[in-house]
Parts: sequence; C-alpha cells; structure tokens
Amino acid sequence: MRLSLGTRQQDAAHRLTNRIERALIEGPESSLWPDLQKTLPKRTFTLLAKLIEYKPRIERPQPTWAELLAMFETEMRQRIALGKLAASTAERYRQTAREFGTFVGEKGVSNLSDITRSLVESFKVWRSARIKAKKYSRGATSISLDAAILHRIFAVAVECEWIIRNPVRMEGRPGDLPDRGAQPFTAEHLVLLQQHAAPDMLTFLLLRWTGLRGSDAVTLMWQEIHFDRAEIERITQKRRKPVIVPIHTELLFLLEAEYALRKPKPTDIVLVNPATGRPMSRPRLYERIQALGRRAALLDVHPHRFRDTFAVDMLARGASPYDVAKLLGDEIATIEKHYAPFVRELRERVRRLMENGEGIAKFSGTNLAHFSEKHS
Repeated sequence: MRLSLGTRQQDAAHRLTNRIERALIEGPESSLWPDLQKTLPKRTFTLLAKLIEYKPRIERPQPTWAELLAMFETEMRQRIALGKLAASTAERYRQTAREFGTFVGEKGVSNLSDITRSLVESFKVWRSARIKAKKYSRGATSISLDAAILHRIFAVAVECEWIIRNPVRMEGRPGDLPDRGAQPFTAEHLVLLQQHAAPDMLTFLLLRWTGLRGSDAVTLMWQEIHFDRAEIERITQKRRKPVIVPIHTELLFLLEAEYALRKPKPTDIVLVNPATGRPMSRPRLYERIQALGRRAALLDVHPHRFRDTFAVDMLARGASPYDVAKLLGDEIATIEKHYAPFVRELRERVRRLMENGEGIAKFSGTNLAHFSEKHS
C-alpha cells in the first residue's frame, strides 16, 4: 500500500511506519490507534482503520456539576410527587446547591472530575465566612447540614458511575450541637413575650401552645383546626407524621375570635401578616418573632425556641417522652436526647429512686444470687 504519512522527514517516516506495522500486528485493540489517528492524514488513517476493522472510540464529554444538579432536581421532584420529600426540604437542598454552584463558578470549575475533596473543604471555609457575615448567623452551625446535602447530591453521581468516590466529607450529624442543644424560654421570658406580643398574639400563642415548627405554623389551614373537639390535626411537613395537639383554652379563645372576624375558607392559612393581611411566610414569621424579642428586650428569640419550650414544659408537667414525641411528630430518642435533660423534675425523680433503699443494695449475697437467677 502506498499512502501518505504526512511528513517529509525520513527518520520521522521510518518511526511512523514501524508504529503502523506494530498497530496492524496487534489488531484493533492496540493502544497505538488513538495516537495514530491524531498523527496520520485523515485518508491514510481511515483506510488503515478500515483494513484492520478499527472503530475509533467516541470521546464522551465529562459530566459536569450542572448536569448532576439537573439530575438531582429531577429526583427531588419525583420524591415530592410521591410524598417522600417535603417541598421545604427540597428548597433547603437547592439553597446549598446554589451556594456551591456560585463557589465552583468563581473557581472556574465545571467538570465533576475536577471537584476534589480539597476543593469541597475550601467551599466549607468559604461558605462559613459568607454565613458569619450575615446578621443572626448563629456561628455558621449549618455547615454540617450543607455538607450532608452536598454528600447526598454527589451520591447520585457515584450511583451513576460519573465519579468513583464521593468528594464530600461529612461534618457530623446535622443538628447535633452539644454546646447548644435545646433553648427553652424560662417562665419569666414567656411572661415578657406575652406582654409585648400584640399585634402578634395569635402567632405567639400558636407557637407557645402547639410546638409546631415554623414550616408547619405558616402552612396551618383552618380545616386542620377542629373546634368541635378543640384539637389541631395535621401531617407535619418535615417528617410527614400525623400529629394531634389539644388546643389550650387561651389559644382556642383567640382562634375562635379570629375565625368569627375573618370568616375564612377551610383552605385559608391561619396565620396572616398583621401588617399586610396576607398569609404569613416563613421568613416573615422569623422576622416578626425576632421583632417581638426586641420589644421584650430578650436576645436570640426565634420560632424554634417555642418548640423547645413546649417540649420541656410538657415534660415538666408530667407528660412522658412518648406523649411529647406524639405531640411534636418526633422520635422518642430525640425527645430524650434534646429535651429531657432540661427537666429538673425528671432528674429529681431519678434521685428519689436512687435513695429510697429499694434497689440492689437491699439484697444480701444469697438473696441477690436468687434474685438474679429468678429474673434471668
């Protein structure tokens, strides 16, 4: 065969000929073909490849962060449609994804293969600084949640075999803050807050006597309030658990008055912004509760503290962790971990049990052995 090698240099032509002969001997699986494709004239390579039945591999573009995000968005929409993911949770995922997208954009990174563990660690530092620059940042404690969300997003890329391993290192379990934990109000704080609650009295009493999360409080509809049996019944947004909360007399009176005044439809939202008369949004709820705290001259007042207060208050009144878990739509282990340590009465009850002399100490050695054998 007489074909052009694309060179006039004898030495280069000789080396190229040797490589072609070697590739022909090794067959279509030879590792030389991709390089020969770049070196030889197009007609020459096409004839040689046809002779040996070599088919050039199609180079697929590297998967990008944008493609991964689009795939994850589709998955979230499917889970929302199936009732397995709350819309508010999906929006929190999107918030972290937008921040990470901004970060990699600043770094000029788009391919997933270029997103390394060191790059993700740099993002955590970058994200923490951005959070702390904001007012009421609370020390950027949400970094653990951001890490968990990113880990979940990149898990999709691992499942699709776009990347070999997840580049995100977790920062513990989100919400596990042993140095903070629950932050219930004291009785004195509640008195001050109630004194300054107007015109947010309905919002204050609803949070105070139901323990609803902010996301549930702002989406509570009148059809979920059963005046006939004085109960609120709904499915929580975060965990999709049914809760039935008895309505405290003080709250019931204000709800009845509000209902008579507004004459709402069953699907109307209960809480409205006093300034506009429109349904209360989650950010507006946070702002109004913070404003209430400033009027009462109290620091760090936010909606979730009322949930902490309700849980601790119910435990102090004699409710069991099981009772409180059912009221809040939470796990019993969560109640015991986050709220029970605040209840002095529970600790004092344990102290009395420890000191009543009815424990293992009342048994002699013989009786103790008999007791152990009987109850083994």
